[in-house]
Amino acid sequence: MVSALLEKYRDKELVTKIVSAVRELMPSRHVKFVHVCGSHEQTIARFGLRSLLPDNLEVFSGPGCPVCCTPAAEIDEAIELARQGILITTFGDMFRVPGTKNSLAMAKTDGADVRIVYGVADAVEIARRNPKQEVVHVAIGFETTAPSTAAEVLRKPPENFSFLTCHRLIPPAMEFLLASGETTIDGFICPGHVSTVIGSKPYESLSEHYKVPQVIAGFEPVDVLLGIWMLLKQLRGGRHEVEIEYTRSVRPEGNLIAQEKMQKVFEVVDKRWRGFPVVPSSAFELRREFRNYDARKKFGVQVKDFVEFAEGCRCGEVLRGLIYPSECPLFGKACTQEHPVGPCAVTSEGACNVAMKHGKF
Repeated sequence: MVSALLEKYRDKELVTKIVSAVRELMPSRHVKFVHVCGSHEQTIARFGLRSLLPDNLEVFSGPGCPVCCTPAAEIDEAIELARQGILITTFGDMFRVPGTKNSLAMAKTDGADVRIVYGVADAVEIARRNPKQEVVHVAIGFETTAPSTAAEVLRKPPENFSFLTCHRLIPPAMEFLLASGETTIDGFICPGHVSTVIGSKPYESLSEHYKVPQVIAGFEPVDVLLGIWMLLKQLRGGRHEVEIEYTRSVRPEGNLIAQEKMQKVFEVVDKRWRGFPVVPSSAFELRREFRNYDARKKFGVQVKDFVEFAEGCRCGEVLRGLIYPSECPLFGKACTQEHPVGPCAVTSEGACNVAMKHGKF
């Protein structure tokens, strides 16, 4: 019953017990759960957790990879700024993600000054050391990384520094999946990292309105399996609540200091996601009083014509939890880890990249 990768796992006996409990709770009908976290997909694939589940229980990956969800147009904006001679900083997982035609890595090959940083503070320091050089940081990520952007804005970076803000918010994307009607979702495994910041309350309206069970889970195999068991227990009891399995890190109220900083710096706006249309109230934009740090306003950069995906790429459906990566015709053929075609194959949190590394299931 326990997959080969779990043979040496320290909690093997506990895993076996949870899997047995999952099977006891399974209804006879098909059940579909969706998670929205790249780290959850890594755990599921690495330890072969899908192979432990009943055949009529499926766990799909949703929009849990922030760089995968960043629209091609926003990557094109960063590339255009780089071509104008502006120094661009970004995190490593964004470096190779394709825009319409190129990536920041390709722009660097063509002579642009694009640098990988480990944190926003590193980008600000580059600007301080180069006062005559305009520096733009591509600020990506969900509610997990947005507080660090907000904190740097409040510290008042130098005048030659600005942000290309690409932050997205997870609960609105989850609501879009439920409201779209593209597929039936019986429960959500909510993201652990995001939830350490926002807590459990932002998910409650989804459970109330759409009658969907939710569990915030951690990242150990036991965490994920317990999350699945808790979801099934809610289904068996006819409940639709937000429960926290990841109690060692997540509190219902979340991180109030981080939330306060985000509220001071950002306003919530409607924006496109890659693979999605415009999602209401799903992104951050700098408030008016901080617009001098807004690279779009500062440099007037605007991209009108863009292509989200190459021909044949089905990353959009992967991000919306409609298909497994292996169902894309390019998977493992034209699209590989070494030569990724779609954004989901680039970063370690992308579902296609994870599937290529650890196997289809």
